[in-house]
Amino acid sequence: MMSSERKMNSRILVVDDEADIAALVAYNLAREGYRVSTARSGSEALVAAVEETPDLIILDLMLPDLSGFEVLQELRKRSETRDVGVI
Repeated sequence: MMSSERKMNSRILVVDDEADIAALVAYNLAREGYRVSTARSGSEALVAAVEETPDLIILDLMLPDLSGFEVLQELRKRSETRDVGVI
């Protein structure tokens, strides 16, 4: 179990093109004390991952521009996002 201080310092990026799903996931994570941001496309996720340096990315597989697999592949190529956890 994580301490509340660690949660408050943990940033999670939720990537989903379905606004309702992204909002629901983000809301519940924020309620638990995490700092949450969202992205609606693969290209938006890649930019956000570099700018925000999340601790975890919750990544949808079916996105409008790049698939979740393509996003993951690109994240692993970049030194600044190589070690970020992805679900």
